[in-house]
Amino acid sequence: MTMETLPKVLEVDEKSPEAKDLLPSQTASSLCISSRSESVWTTTPRSNWEIYRKPIVIMSVGGAILLFGVVITCLAYTLKLSKNNLSILKMVGPGFLSLGLMMLVCGLVWVPIIKKKQKHRQKSNFLRSLKSFFLTR
Repeated sequence: MTMETLPKVLEVDEKSPEAKDLLPSQTASSLCISSRSESVWTTTPRSNWEIYRKPIVIMSVGGAILLFGVVITCLAYTLKLSKNNLSILKMVGPGFLSLGLMMLVCGLVWVPIIKKKQKHRQKSNFLRSLKSFFLTR
């Protein structure tokens, strides 16, 4: 074999699995789109439900767990049950109370954080548009 024929021998058929491995898997723009975090480059407006969905769900679940804890705790102190069941209810009730309250507070704190992020994002979009306006002229 000569040096000129060597590359032809090493060429890989495009239909072979080796050729698929050699193709570039993703471009930079598709990586930004597929990432979990919001890309700076996407400017599609989102609805309020998309923005506040997670805190609303956390607050709803937290409120439900809190009410469940209140009911269990009230039942533990008002019903006449055996000592074993009564001690279990007296331990589980306050546990649900604290877990529900914690989730409810986390959701309530999350909302102002999202609002602050939205204001910051609007300011940065405005500054970016001003920058591009002055740089393109």
